[in-house]
Amino acid sequence: MITTDLVRIVKLTFAEEHIPLFLSNFEKVKERIRGFEGCNFLELYRDKNNTNVFFTYSYWSSEADLENYRHSELFKSVWAETKPLFCDKPEAWSVDKLASLT
Repeated sequence: MITTDLVRIVKLTFAEEHIPLFLSNFEKVKERIRGFEGCNFLELYRDKNNTNVFFTYSYWSSEADLENYRHSELFKSVWAETKPLFCDKPEAWSVDKLASLT
């Protein structure tokens, strides 16, 4: 089944000592991010082998909704707290979901 959701995948690599702070911050804001207009799904993953590497995986109704979030005060405040914790440049991909099997 083809959907119109835009899928956003973001790779975040943190200094080991900052992981607890990142997880605490994410816990505080995850419901607000998920509740942002146009956000239909949000998950956080952790790499099994490189435990300082995390991925956010979110579905957005449209690219405009994602851009509205990226320019929002919510995103700016989350990013301001998250950015200093990185030990490598974050990477992001916007992809179209072509198939989903459940």
